[in-house]
Amino acid sequence: MWLKPEEVLLKNALKLWVTQKSSCYFVLQRRRGHGEGGGRLTGRLVGALDAVLDSSARVAPFRILLQVPGSQVYSPIACGELLNGSDIYWAIATGATLEEINRHWDWLEQNLLHTLSVFDNKDDIASFVKGKVKALIAEETSSRLAEQEEEPEKFREALVKFEARFNFPEAEKLVTYYSCCCWKGRVPRQGWLYLSINHLCFYSFFLGKELKLVIPWVDIQKLERTSNVFLTDTIRITTQNKERDFSTFLNLDEVFKIMEQLADVTLRRLLDNEVFDLDPNLQEPSQITKRDLEARAQNEFFRAFFRLPREEKLHAVADCSLWTPFSRCHTAGRIFSSDSYICFASREDGCCNVVLPLREVVSIEKMEDTSLLPNPIIVSIRSKMAFQFIELKDRENLVEGLLLRLKQVHANHPVHYDSSPSDDDMASPVFYSTSICTDKFEDLEMVSSQSSEEREKEKRPLPHPEPLTAVFQQSGSQSPDSRLSREQIKISLWNDHFVEYGRTVCMFRTEKIRKLVAMGIPESLRGRLWLLFSDAVTDLASHPGYYGNLVEQSLGRCCLVTEEIERDLHRSLPEHPAFQNETGIAALRRVLTAYAHRNPKIGYCQSMNILTSVLLLYAKEEEAFWLLVAVCERMLPDYFNHRVIGAQVDQSVFEELIKEHLPELAEHMSDLSALASISLSWFLTLFLSIMPLESAVNVVDCFFYDGIKAIFQLGLAVLEANAEELCGSKDDGQALMVLSRFLDHIKNEDSPGPPIGSHHAFFSDDQEPYPVTDIADLIRDSYEKFGNQSVEQIEHLRCKHRIRVLQGHEDTTKQNVLRVVIPEVSILPEDLEELYDLFKRAHMMSCYWENHRPMALRHDPSRPYAEQYRIDARQFAHLFQLVSPWTCGVHTDILAERIFRLLDDNMDQLIEFKAFISCLDIMYNGEMNEKIKLLYRLHIPPALTENDRDSQSPLKNPLLSTSRPLVLGKPNGDTIDYQKQLKQMIKDLAKEKDKTEKELPKMSQREFIQFCKTLYSMFHEDPEENDLYQAIATVTTLLLQIGEVGQRGSSSGSCSQECEELQASAPPEQDSVFAEAGKSPQAFPETEGDWTVSLEHILASLLTEQSLVNFFEKPLNIKSKLENAKLNQYSLKVLEMSHQPLTELKLSDL
Repeated sequence: MWLKPEEVLLKNALKLWVTQKSSCYFVLQRRRGHGEGGGRLTGRLVGALDAVLDSSARVAPFRILLQVPGSQVYSPIACGELLNGSDIYWAIATGATLEEINRHWDWLEQNLLHTLSVFDNKDDIASFVKGKVKALIAEETSSRLAEQEEEPEKFREALVKFEARFNFPEAEKLVTYYSCCCWKGRVPRQGWLYLSINHLCFYSFFLGKELKLVIPWVDIQKLERTSNVFLTDTIRITTQNKERDFSTFLNLDEVFKIMEQLADVTLRRLLDNEVFDLDPNLQEPSQITKRDLEARAQNEFFRAFFRLPREEKLHAVADCSLWTPFSRCHTAGRIFSSDSYICFASREDGCCNVVLPLREVVSIEKMEDTSLLPNPIIVSIRSKMAFQFIELKDRENLVEGLLLRLKQVHANHPVHYDSSPSDDDMASPVFYSTSICTDKFEDLEMVSSQSSEEREKEKRPLPHPEPLTAVFQQSGSQSPDSRLSREQIKISLWNDHFVEYGRTVCMFRTEKIRKLVAMGIPESLRGRLWLLFSDAVTDLASHPGYYGNLVEQSLGRCCLVTEEIERDLHRSLPEHPAFQNETGIAALRRVLTAYAHRNPKIGYCQSMNILTSVLLLYAKEEEAFWLLVAVCERMLPDYFNHRVIGAQVDQSVFEELIKEHLPELAEHMSDLSALASISLSWFLTLFLSIMPLESAVNVVDCFFYDGIKAIFQLGLAVLEANAEELCGSKDDGQALMVLSRFLDHIKNEDSPGPPIGSHHAFFSDDQEPYPVTDIADLIRDSYEKFGNQSVEQIEHLRCKHRIRVLQGHEDTTKQNVLRVVIPEVSILPEDLEELYDLFKRAHMMSCYWENHRPMALRHDPSRPYAEQYRIDARQFAHLFQLVSPWTCGVHTDILAERIFRLLDDNMDQLIEFKAFISCLDIMYNGEMNEKIKLLYRLHIPPALTENDRDSQSPLKNPLLSTSRPLVLGKPNGDTIDYQKQLKQMIKDLAKEKDKTEKELPKMSQREFIQFCKTLYSMFHEDPEENDLYQAIATVTTLLLQIGEVGQRGSSSGSCSQECEELQASAPPEQDSVFAEAGKSPQAFPETEGDWTVSLEHILASLLTEQSLVNFFEKPLNIKSKLENAKLNQYSLKVLEMSHQPLTELKLSDL
C-alpha cells in the first residue's frame, strides 16, 4: 500500500536490498532474506536488524525507489528504506508480497514513467512523484471510508475544498472526486478532479501556479479512453473548441464509468427529456450519488441483457450456481432479482440464461445446507419445473426479499387457472403451462367468423382470433413436399429441445437454442416463440382485457396520428394477400391506433406499420399488440419517437463496428454516414422493408432471441459479403444499388410458402442472373464472424455515441437558428454564435440551480428550432447585464425588466433567442432613430407598468412645473433662443402625421420622466458625461415646453397662440430638470394626464444636441463584452443566487 511520504535517516545499510527491476526513474528492490532459497541465516540477521532499527520494515520486504538521473539520492516510493549510500530517502508505500509490489510497479510504468520525461528539472520530478503518491494515498483512504459509511469525513473535506475553489451555489452537488493529472500540451498538471451533477471540474496548484477548469457536462461532445505519446491510457474530454486529457488515475475503469454515467444522465436530463422522464429515479439531480450512478449502470445492463421493461428496478445481484439438468451439473453464474423477475446469467457468455417472471413462480424455498449443496434455494414454477440455486452467500436476505416481491406481484396480478388445457394446446404442447389457462394462447378473445363479418355493426370491434397466415394460406408452386418436410424436421427438433430445456418463458436459453433460431423458426411456432423470447407473454397474461379497452377507446377518434396511420395502412406489405383486403387492414388499423392511444409520446412512427404487419401474420391480434409494445418500449428503446434518437445512436455504433471489423471498407468509404443512411431502414424495420419477406422473418427470429445484437452482426455480414463491390463503387448511389441488389436476392429455401415480391425488385432487371444467397447461410456467417459482441459492449458503445448524437442535434438546432437570424441583423456571424452559446448557457444555469422555479423550463426538442431554448425574466436580466451596451448602474435591472416585457409578445414570461438578438442588434448597430424608438417603447405600456419597480419615485404626482425659460444660459455666457426652433418644429411635425408605420401612443409626463431618468443613467461614467448631462437638461426643458404647448393647445384650439404666450417666467438659474414633489403638488392637478409628447417630438429635440447625436451614433464593439461575458457569466450567476431571496421579491410582479 502507498504510504504518506516521510523522511527517514538510516546509515550503513548498503547491502540490505537486492535490485529486482529497474528503469530510467524507478528501481524495484527485495529485502535480503526474503524469497531466497537457503537464506535462513541471512533472513534472520536482516530481521533482527530490522527489529532494532525500524520495526515497520519487517512487514515490507519489497520496495520501489525513485531514481532521478544525475542525482545521488534515491527516494523509495513503495515501501522503501535506503538506497546505495544515501542517508535520505522517502518511505512511500509497503509491499508485503511480490504480487502487491508488482501492482505498484505496473501502475508507475503505465502512468508515470513516460510522464517524467517532460520535466527538465530533477527536483520537479521528485516533487511531482511525491505529490502524486500523496494524492493516491488520499484517494485510497477516501475509498476505504466510503465503503464503511455513507458520507466519510474525507468526502466532507473534499466537498469543502470543492465549494471554496469553485464557488458554485449549494445546489451544485459533488458526486465524487479523484486525484489525477491534467495535460496542458506536453506538460502534466497534478491535481484533483471533481465530478458534480452538472460539471466536471479540475483544480491544480503546482509549482506556484493555480489552474482551474470548469466543463459543463452538456458541453462535452466526446468522452473516450485514448492514449498519447506519453501514456497508454487516458480519458479525453472533447468540447467545442478544446480537448483535455486526464490520466494517472488509481482506478481508471471506475473513473471512466462514473464520468460516462454522469455525462449520459445530465445530457439526457437536459437535452433529451422527451424520453428521459421514463427513468424517474435520476430526475432529481440533488439526489444523485456515486452509488446511484453505479446502480444505474448495473440496472441498465440488467434490463438490456434480459430485455426487460424500463420500469424494472434491480434489487439484488449475487454469485451462485444453477443446476442445469441438460448438462447434469451446476453452472456458475449470477442471479438477478428485480421487481417482477428472477434472472440467471452464466459466467460463460451464452452458456445458459434463464428468465423467471415472478408471475410464473409458485414458491421459493430454502433447502438444508450441506457440503455438496451449500446455501441452496429452490424456485418452483407453474409448469411443473423447479430451479435449484446454490452457493448463495447472503441467502437469508435474498429469499426474504424474493418472497416479499412474490407476494406483491401475486396480489397485483392474481392468476386464475384450470386444469384442462384446450385441444390446440395439447396438439402443440410446446406452450402448455398451468400458469395461464384462462389467458392461454388459444383462448384469447376468441370470436366467431360471423362476428368478424358483422364487425361494422358491433359497437366494440373484436380482435381477429388467429394469425393472418392461418387465414390466408399460400400454396407454393416450387417443391411443396420438400419444403413441408423441412418444416416438419424443424418442428421435430424444436419439440425435442422443449422436452429437455423447457417449453415456457422459463426455459433454459443456451447456445443450442440460438442455433435452432438461426436455422429459422417453423411457421407454426414462430409467433408463439416470439412471445416467449420477448416475454410479451407475461404482459399479455398480466393485462386481460387491456387491449380490447384500448381499441374501444381509440377507434373513431380523428387526429393527426390517425391520419398518418390511415395514409400508411395500404403501404404495409401490399404484396401479401393478407393486406390486400379489409380483414388484414382493419386488424392493422386497430393495433396501430391502440398503441398510439397507449403511448402518445411515441404515437405512430413510420416503419411501425411494416413491423406490425409482420407481427399480425404470425400472431393473434392481441399478441401482436403486446409484441409491438415489447419492441417499441424495450427492445428498440428511443427508436420510435419524435427524433428517433435510439436509431441514430445505433447507426453511430454501427459505424464504429464497421471501422473495427471491416477496416478496409471503412478506409475506402471515408464518410461512413452514407452507409449509415442506407442502413437506417435495416434497423428501423429489421430488414423487413429491404429483404424478401420469407427471408426477413428469419432475421426477426434472431432479433427476438438476441435483440439488437442480431441486427448489428447481420448488417456487418451484409457489408462484408459486398465489401469488394462497395470498395469499387464510385458514389453513394452505386453503393446503394450494390446493397439493394444483394438484399433482394436473399432467399429462404426452407420457407413453406411461395416467395413474396420485394420492394426493390426493380433493381433486379439484370441481363445476367444475380447469384442467390440463402438467409440461413448469411445468419450463420454473421454469428460466426461477428457474434462476439456482448450486450455490455453494445451498451457501452450506445452510451458513448448517445453523447455524440445529442450534441449533433444541438449543433443542428444552433445552425438552423443562426441561419434564420443572420439575414435579419448586422451582428457578425461569429459573434452571433457566441451570443447563442451565452443564451443557451443562461438557460442551462437556470436548469442547474433553479429547477424548483416553474419558469425554469427544460429544453423542449419537440418545439421549432427557434423556440427550443427560451429564457425567463431573471435569466434575461442576468444576460442583459453581461452583453448590453446600455448599462445604467442600479437602473440596469429596471431597464432589463422593461425590455423583457416589451419582447414578451405572447406574455408567457419567456422569450426566445431571435427576439433577444433583434433587440441587442438595435442597441449595437441601429440608427439613432431606431435606438430612440426602442427607448421610447420601453417607457410606455406594456413595457412600463403601474407596478414598475421604480414606481416608488414621486412620478405619480404632478411634479413638474413646465414654466421653463426657452432662453437658456451657456457656460460661456452665450444664450440660445429655442422659441423660433420650437415653432418650426411643431409645424414640421404636423406634416408627418400621415405615415405607413403604425403611430406609437404619446408619452405622459410620468412616462417621460422615466425616459429622462434612463438617459441620465446611461450617461453615467461616459467620457463626455458633463456635456451629455448639459445637453439632456436642455432637451428635457425643451420637451417639457412642447408638452405644455400641446396641453394648452388642446384646451384653446390654437397651438400658435399658446406658443406666442410663452414667457420666461422662471429665474435663469433655475435649470434643474426635476423638481421635488413637495414643492408644487397642486401644479395642474386636473390636466396632468393631458400632458404628452410624441416620439417625433423627442427625436427632433435630441437631434438639436450634437453630443447626444454622437453618443447614440458612436460605434460600439461587442467583442469585448462577449469576452467579459464568457469569463464572468458563472460568477455573476453565483452572485445573483446568493441574493436570490431579495431578487425574488423584486421580480414577484412579473
